[in-house]
Amino acid sequence: MTRPRVQRPIMFTLACAACSVLALSAALTWSAHAQTSAELTQQTSAVRTHNALPRHVLQTLQKAEVPPSALSVLIAPLPHRPATKSGKHRHLSHQAHASVNPASVMKLFTTYAGLSLLGPEYVWLNRVYTDGSVRDGVLQGNLVVRGSGDPKLVVERLQALMLQIRAAGVREVRGDIVLDRSVFDVRERSEPFDDEPLRPYNVGPDGLLLNFKAVVYTFTPDAASGQVQVRFEPPLAGFSAPTQLPLTRAPCSDWRRQLQADFSQAQQVRFAGRYPASCGEREWPVAYPEPEAFAPRVMQALWQQAGGQLTGQVRYGTRPASAKLLLEAPSLPLSEIIKDINKFSNNVMAQQLYLTLSSEMGAPGRFEASRMRLSQWWRQGFAGHDEPVLDNGSGLSRTERSTAQALTALLQAAHASPHAQHFLDSLAIAGVDGTAARLKDRSPQSPVIGKAWLKTGSLRDVASVAGYVQGQSGQRYTVVVVLHHPNAHQARGALDQLLEWTVRDQASPPKAQPSDRINHGSLRSSR
Repeated sequence: MTRPRVQRPIMFTLACAACSVLALSAALTWSAHAQTSAELTQQTSAVRTHNALPRHVLQTLQKAEVPPSALSVLIAPLPHRPATKSGKHRHLSHQAHASVNPASVMKLFTTYAGLSLLGPEYVWLNRVYTDGSVRDGVLQGNLVVRGSGDPKLVVERLQALMLQIRAAGVREVRGDIVLDRSVFDVRERSEPFDDEPLRPYNVGPDGLLLNFKAVVYTFTPDAASGQVQVRFEPPLAGFSAPTQLPLTRAPCSDWRRQLQADFSQAQQVRFAGRYPASCGEREWPVAYPEPEAFAPRVMQALWQQAGGQLTGQVRYGTRPASAKLLLEAPSLPLSEIIKDINKFSNNVMAQQLYLTLSSEMGAPGRFEASRMRLSQWWRQGFAGHDEPVLDNGSGLSRTERSTAQALTALLQAAHASPHAQHFLDSLAIAGVDGTAARLKDRSPQSPVIGKAWLKTGSLRDVASVAGYVQGQSGQRYTVVVVLHHPNAHQARGALDQLLEWTVRDQASPPKAQPSDRINHGSLRSSR
């Protein structure tokens, strides 16, 4: 299957893209205007009458043996814009009310609900407690680390936390380090989402999520020695892996398979193969095979690495009432978190935010409670629009559903809200960064590059995209396209074509032809 894209656990310094984002954001800051649900309904109803797909899109679908019935599209101009160069704006609606699985595009519901209900400055507070007396740097008792559901408690921040604990006066724990993750009430999945359990996108949420429960292996070739140097992070107590491997002159194709990795023993990784020198430096993030053991082993290793001493063990537990607060360590603000969720389609971070929608109400976060809160939020703010069906809030689900109409309502409401810029900044810029960067590889001269802010989606039978597009006329649009069919990825070009069709709004629209005029006799029916 075509899988959701894998994120690097410590990917999140977007230095190269930052200048582009700032420049584009400054040039395209969209003023927020209040817009009622009735106005949205009126506009999408008007667009509904334009139901002809462009001819070249139909041809792409036919070539991939995908019927137009497998495609849901809604392209609509954003309202309340000044007059543009052309009085004709793009309108296209095709099966906009069909309930489909948009894959990771569902993250748009989770992130905008987070901005609306929590606010862009919201932070998760990780807390450390002492359960015992502290004298001369020695804690006679247990050190309790209580997680907050922080979506991005990665190595660098964990290392800083260890130093904060020492700076607060604890250098030796004569007891246990207790990990409290009770802020969420979730269980590890008994089975992975698919047949790739070690892919990082299969990692489940956790009240104390450390480094996404993943180990990142870095391979750096050294031509002089004929070896590749192997490093891994985070450190884990009792864990071992080879530090170097032989190089090969083989081409850099399927390099992971050439390594002949064996992850069957969680504490001892083996690589029986060779690494192609032509690959240069590469990283390979792998979900830890024993997720329940990951946090204790990481915490023990990092505490010892920071010079801390421990006489007991690292274990799970809950904070006793007698424990005293030692320090608080805030997360990054929500406005930064949603950039990783949307730009890089980080599934576990999306699930952490989704669970937070219920945990911040005071009770442990549960998927059922978060579904109820998001449903209530939708009904209050989007009355009259198709309600989305959410499971875990990430789109990594076979049951999540939405319509193109509902996604359009969300996008237009977000554009008119006080949080419009934060939401826009979280989206991948077409051909520039995140999951939309590959557009430039597919079509280096595409007019969409730098002119669209998108969330992409990908599952075995799904290819989707949703976001904002700026037309050549100056008019801006919301675009939602979902393709659901076993051959969806062979027809992904149709998504790019619809984005280009939207950008080219000054040109005469290509001759459109109703989908029922195309001969589909040889096409497979969609699921």
